Amino acid sequence: MAMKQRLANVLLVLVSVIVALLLGEAGARVFLNPSDYLSATLKNDGILGGVIEPGTGGFDAWGYRNRSVPASVDIVALGDSHTYGNTARMKESWPHVTGELTGRSVYNMGMGGYGPNQYFHLMTTRALGLKPAVVLCGLYMGDDFENAFAMTYGVAHWSYLRQQRFENIDADIWREPEDGKILKGLRVWLSRSSVLYQVVVHGPVAGRLKGYVQLSRAAREPDPLTTTLTAEDGSIREAFRPAAIRDRMDLGRDEIREGLRITKRLLQDMNEACLKSGCRFVVVVIPTKEMVFAKYLERDAAIHLRGVIDELLANERTIRKELFGYFQTTGIRYVDTLPALEHMAGQGLYAHSDRDMHPGRNGYRVIAESVADYLNRSRPLDGQEDDRQPPSGRPSR
Repeated sequence: MAMKQRLANVLLVLVSVIVALLLGEAGARVFLNPSDYLSATLKNDGILGGVIEPGTGGFDAWGYRNRSVPASVDIVALGDSHTYGNTARMKESWPHVTGELTGRSVYNMGMGGYGPNQYFHLMTTRALGLKPAVVLCGLYMGDDFENAFAMTYGVAHWSYLRQQRFENIDADIWREPEDGKILKGLRVWLSRSSVLYQVVVHGPVAGRLKGYVQLSRAAREPDPLTTTLTAEDGSIREAFRPAAIRDRMDLGRDEIREGLRITKRLLQDMNEACLKSGCRFVVVVIPTKEMVFAKYLERDAAIHLRGVIDELLANERTIRKELFGYFQTTGIRYVDTLPALEHMAGQGLYAHSDRDMHPGRNGYRVIAESVADYLNRSRPLDGQEDDRQPPSGRPSR
C-alpha cells in the first residue's frame, strides 16, 4: 500500500506540473506575441531561398512579422534581420517605431538572412501592390553584399544577374548544422514551440544575466573570434566578432566586389520600379556594430584582434564611400544612420551578448529616429520634398 501511495503521489505531482506548464504556455500565448519569442521554422523557396510558413503563430498570412496584411499602407520596409528586429519585440523593430514617430502605417517585410535579391523580389511582387507612398530598404553593411553574391550565383532564378563564373555556390544560409546531441535537439524544439520556455530561458531578466556572464567571460578569456570593449567610466561594455564581418566587406575578394555590383544594380532597379509606381524609394544604411564604436575601438591600441578591427573599419569606410557616391550619381535617396548611432553609443544600443551582434530595442529606436527625421523633413508622404542638405551630424540625404 505504501508503494502504491508513493507512486500515486509522484503521478499526481507529474500531472500537476504538466497541467501547470500547459496553462502557463496557453497564458503566454494569449498575452504575448509568439513572433517575439519563438524561433520560426523556414521552408525552402526557389526564389527567396527560405520563407516562413504562412500562418505560423505571430506572423501574418504572407509570413512576415506583422499583425496582418493590409490592403494598403503608407510605408513598406524591406530588409534582413536588422529590419525584422532580431533580439527585440515586433513593436520595437525600427520599421514599427518609425510608424509611431511619423504617425504613418508601416508594413515590415524584413526577414533574417535576406539580401538585395530578396528585397527586389518582394518589392516588385508584393510591396508595390500595397500602394505605399514610400518603400524603405534596410541595407546592412555587414553581409548584404555577400548575400547578393550567394543568391545570384547559388540560385538559378537569379542567373540573369551573373557576369562571372563561380562554381558550387551554396545560398542556403539557413541550414541547421548537424548535431546529434539529444539536448541540443530538445532545446531547438522548445525554442520553436514554447513561448514559456523562451520567456524563462531567454527573456529580459534571464537574457540580461546571461549576457553579463558572457561578456565577463569574453573579457577574461578572449578567443580568436571575439573581443571586448569596456569604457573607463563603464558606460560602454560590448563584445565584437569582427573576423567574418571584415571578410564580408573585403573588396579584395572577387565575391564581394561582384556582390557590391549586384547590390547597386538591384537598388537602382528598385528605385526605378518605385518611380514608375509613383512612390519614393529610400535606402536605410545600417552600419556594423564595429563602425558604431569605431572611435572607441581605435583609441584602444592594446585591444584584442586589433589588426582585424582595423581591416574591418577600412573595408567598411571604402564601401560606404563608393556606395554613397553611387547613390548621389543615380539619385537614389538614402538615410545614413551611423551619425545618430555613434552619438548614442553609450546608451545600450546592442544585445547583451558575446555572440549576437544585432541592436536591441534602444538601437532600433535610434535607427527609427533617423528615418523618421528624414521622412518628416523631406515630407515624401505628402507629395512634397525638401532636398536641402541636413544640418551637420544628422542623417544625410
